[in-house]
Formats: sequence, structure tokens, C-alpha cells
Amino acid sequence: MTNYQFRKAAISDLNPIWELLQLAIQRRKEDGSTQWQDGYPNPEVIEQDIKKEAGFVLTVGDTILGYCAVLIDDEPEYARIQGSWLTNESFVVFHRLAVSEKHLGKGLAQLILKKIEDYALENNIYSIKADTNFDNAAMLKIFEKTAYSYCGEVYFRGSPRKAFEKVILFPLS
Repeated sequence: MTNYQFRKAAISDLNPIWELLQLAIQRRKEDGSTQWQDGYPNPEVIEQDIKKEAGFVLTVGDTILGYCAVLIDDEPEYARIQGSWLTNESFVVFHRLAVSEKHLGKGLAQLILKKIEDYALENNIYSIKADTNFDNAAMLKIFEKTAYSYCGEVYFRGSPRKAFEKVILFPLS
């Protein structure tokens, strides 16, 4: 069994993360998606993720296989959803999810989502929210496979995104 580790990214991870993201940006373009084609994300955004301790990497040994930003209750745009979230409690949000070009098709994005669920539960949070572009077929498929519910639209940099939520466990309060 492969020994995957999901950990906070270090500043020394910045270059390999950016290399991974550049290939993901190119992949979005080749898939016909407009997502990530406007100069975002960029190395400065990733550096800020890492400095805020929100950048996470999936690794095997010293090899970075995936990246995402994971934050708690930190997405102001989600308050302006056109639609309705499943819950209004504390939530974990993830952004900028990407998997290494060399490791596509191995279920690593789904593994990262499972690790995000574990992180949420460790922090006594039972909701995960995320969004993606309307034309990001790969991410839309992952949301479907991992039982996320479509909740409406949110806007980033003037563009609509499909918003999703997964309730991982209702607290017994």
C-alpha cells in the first residue's frame, strides 16, 4: 500500500507546487476550460497560502503528487451564494486543487478530498464547501463521485462558479 502523506506545505515546496499547477493550468486550457486562464493562480497566491498555513500537499516520500489550499470559514464570496448552502455552520473550504500530471487517473483528487474531510473532522467541522468553473468537467465529475451537492452559484473575479457542499457528519447536539 502506498504511504501517502497529506501535510501543510512548506515554503521550500513552492517551486514544485508551482510546476504542478502550471501543468494543471495548461490541462484546463487543453480541456477547453476557461478556469485558471487569467493569471490565477500564480506563485504569489501559492506563497500566501503557505504563509497562512493553508497550503497542503499530498506526498509520497519527497514527491509532491497534489496540492490544494484548505481554509476554515474563510471565503467571503460564499456569503453571497445565489442558491442555498446545505448548512450555515462552520465549514472547511478548499481551492486550487491540482494533481501531478504524472499521477492522473489514480484517484488522487478523491484521496485529497478524503484527507480534507479528515482535517475537517479533526477540527470539529462537518461541512466542506468548494466551487469550480462550469466547464471544469474533471472537477465536476469528482464532486459527483464524492457525494457533493450542488448548491448554487458564487462569483470570483466577475465569473460565475458552481458551488458545492458536502456534509460529512451531523453533530449530535
